[in-house]
Amino acid sequence: MALTLYIANRNYSSWSLRPWLLMTELGIPFEERLVPFDDATDSVPFTDFSPTGKVPCLHDGDTVVWESLAITEYLAERHPAVWPADAAARAWARSACAEMHAGFFALRDTCTMNCGLRIRLPEWPAAVRADWQRAESLWTEGLARFGGPWLAGQAFTAVDAFFAPLAFRAQTYSPELGPTAQAYVERLLALPGMQQWYGAALAETWRHEAHEADARSKGMWLSDLRAQRS
Repeated sequence: MALTLYIANRNYSSWSLRPWLLMTELGIPFEERLVPFDDATDSVPFTDFSPTGKVPCLHDGDTVVWESLAITEYLAERHPAVWPADAAARAWARSACAEMHAGFFALRDTCTMNCGLRIRLPEWPAAVRADWQRAESLWTEGLARFGGPWLAGQAFTAVDAFFAPLAFRAQTYSPELGPTAQAYVERLLALPGMQQWYGAALAETWRHEAHEADARSKGMWLSDLRAQRS
């Protein structure tokens, strides 16, 4: 039976991106079911398919797995390429994924994900700068320690998928990054799966006012590249 991954709007749903990109780049077969946040469909009960009422959520027959980190570990039981083969790289990658999953709150709050927007912040709060600096430190450490071009070595793995939403945020907000970190962001953005996600995000016509208001509150919209609502 095929895996089914429930996701939400590509413009907004950073959590959905992680397992979707991981499965797409590793060639793990799955069926996608996109249930959008949309002002016209706010009554859609996400709890029909997700015990937390949130995405992503993976269905494998009668088995339901929620939370992106749990989905990643579930996939790894059948697909060893999810994690690096080297034990030291695997330990580092798991630690970095857990840190990303449980932290970076200031960055998440201030640099909300909306793939189709370009936003100028009125200022860069110290906590947000610190989060970007921590991400850059992790990236440069992984690339230097394991040889690149991906964070845990030559192959794209879960740790790269977990930081993929930050690549879209970097594209939207243009934080100051050093050349190594900026080059890593550009490698992520150039992945076929990221290009596919981004193209579909720009084509979306759904809007959800709570997400839109959040993005408006962050700063000046320099451009909105998304398809207009009909």
